[in-house]
Amino acid sequence: MIQPLAYIHPQAKIADNVVIEPFVTIHKDVEIGEGTWIGSNSVIMDGARIGKNCRIFPGAVVSAPPQDLKYKGEQSTVSIGDNTTIRECVTLNRGTALDKNTTTIGSNCLLMAYVHVAHDCVIGDNVIIANSVQLAGHINIYDYAFVGGSSAVHQFVEIGAHSMISGGSLVRKDVPPFTKAGREPLSYVGINSVGLRRRGFSAATIAEIQEIYRILFLKKYNVSKALDIIEAEFTPSVERDEIINFLQNSQRGIMKGFGNT
Repeated sequence: MIQPLAYIHPQAKIADNVVIEPFVTIHKDVEIGEGTWIGSNSVIMDGARIGKNCRIFPGAVVSAPPQDLKYKGEQSTVSIGDNTTIRECVTLNRGTALDKNTTTIGSNCLLMAYVHVAHDCVIGDNVIIANSVQLAGHINIYDYAFVGGSSAVHQFVEIGAHSMISGGSLVRKDVPPFTKAGREPLSYVGINSVGLRRRGFSAATIAEIQEIYRILFLKKYNVSKALDIIEAEFTPSVERDEIINFLQNSQRGIMKGFGNT
């Protein structure tokens, strides 16, 4: 259903059963999947690739040019997976040729009102980003992560899967998977045990994750020493290896340990 007061470029690719409310603007190079709803006063700009059964609320701007002085007008995209909700006044900037050439939002995500996602970010599946979170460019957020409201995330930061960041945080360093992060400066405050239980992790797996992070964050070892101990003392597992790979590949360094200053 397309309201007559909406403007849709005749070359935009709109699938069946898409609902487009009044005063929506949809540009030429746009693709929208089946069953998606576009709320009034949203603007869907060139390069938008929107999946099936998404909900885009009033005032959202999808695939605007990046706020990056190095951007020279090259073609690039914003890709949104299926069943993702984009709430009021969210802004999603497309990628740049100097990096990924796309900004990616996964499936089954919720981006609450006033979130900004800058160029070349990659957001995994089942991610929740609460109100007014501001993401700078080149950020990776992995599956099932939660970022609390009014947080600001520095460019190139990595936020691990199943992690949880407290509202109002300034995220300058990488946040490893399965952890909770809070305080200022951002620090380890435990593992996300409630979230892990809800997603079916066993008690034994949760206990192992907790022991790994006790070595990393509570024993006062540097990261290299902690990695040596973790690799030596813990049997290989999906979770152990995910933590090790995250730590080994961190470019900005990880957040502080509990009680460190």
